[in-house]
Amino acid sequence: MSVDFSPEQQLIRDSILKLCEPFDDQYWLDRDNDGVFPNDFCKAIVDEGFMGIAMPEEYGGSGLGITEAATMVQAITESGAANAGFAAIAINIFGLNPVVVFGTDEQKRRWLPPIIKREDVACFGVTEANTGLDTTRLKTRAVWDGENYVVTGEKMWTSTAQQSNKILLIARTNENTEKPIDGLSLFYTDLDRNYCDIRPIDKMGRKCVDSNTVIIDGLKIPKEDLIGEEGMGFRYLLHGLNAERILISASLVGIGRLALGKAANYARERIVFDRPIGMNQGIQHPLAESWAELEAVNLMAFRAAELYDRGDECGREANAAKYLAGEATFKACTTAVMTHGGMGYAKEFHVERYMRECMIHRLAPISPQLMLSYIAERALGLPKSY
Repeated sequence: MSVDFSPEQQLIRDSILKLCEPFDDQYWLDRDNDGVFPNDFCKAIVDEGFMGIAMPEEYGGSGLGITEAATMVQAITESGAANAGFAAIAINIFGLNPVVVFGTDEQKRRWLPPIIKREDVACFGVTEANTGLDTTRLKTRAVWDGENYVVTGEKMWTSTAQQSNKILLIARTNENTEKPIDGLSLFYTDLDRNYCDIRPIDKMGRKCVDSNTVIIDGLKIPKEDLIGEEGMGFRYLLHGLNAERILISASLVGIGRLALGKAANYARERIVFDRPIGMNQGIQHPLAESWAELEAVNLMAFRAAELYDRGDECGREANAAKYLAGEATFKACTTAVMTHGGMGYAKEFHVERYMRECMIHRLAPISPQLMLSYIAERALGLPKSY
């Protein structure tokens, strides 16, 4: 295993950092204040050909791996975008993996080129208010009426639904299965606002990338918008979870590095009692500790990416990377705020924004506790606890 980027991967990183120069800290602070979706940033990603980085070449993508996609998202977060830049394009990067793997050739040709060009914008309808992380208990129903599936239910935390014309939606098509997961099916279809009421959720961070409750009442989905086999939807989602964890881990490392860079600069320049505060070990040591932790997490994230791209089992590594990245990045961002003292609470120094935005991926899409349970079971052979 090489811990260094290949020349191609380094070019991706350098190109993204260059592309992101106009979208600096002030740009993202402005978006955090006004809540305007960063369409110009998304357009820049599309125009430079990065939106389809991990999509097949025959459908307009670059045909690269999760390692390259992780390199890209880390550069985005590290540039000053924190979580908002990644969140704005996340589903376009890898969210349609179930279509790539399990869709028909006709579906891929119909759906993938528009998402890569951002002619279509999609959202992800999975989470529900009363089921949380227990996806097998989802209650949104899709009933076949002889011509279409008719969907009724409610989804929570559906990011970018305000911008979207498409939705990747999981719903229950069969109530009478021995295992709850066998009754769930996956669709990619139009987000028809005649049947979908989209209500924004006011939240602590990432203001410019909307999160929503989507209330679905009678949405009709044609048979050709079903991905793969009926009843296999949950298993199709599972296929992409390791890649999602890897991308999130790499992106979190980028936020942590961003925060530490700001804190180190401040510590060098801030003079108290006639000396820079960065001379004090009480400032130095927490920052150095966070640097070491983040770089270790980075190795785990890209190790998981390497395994994934080789087609090897990487569940333990992907979950460990996501867990460690969430904890290490939150610690780094908190330390950056504390290093700034009172000014860490001021928006103009940006570190409070990093701390708010890193919280979402400490919590979601899977909690630290569930990841530890997975690792205990799969790495240590302990009995399943949930």
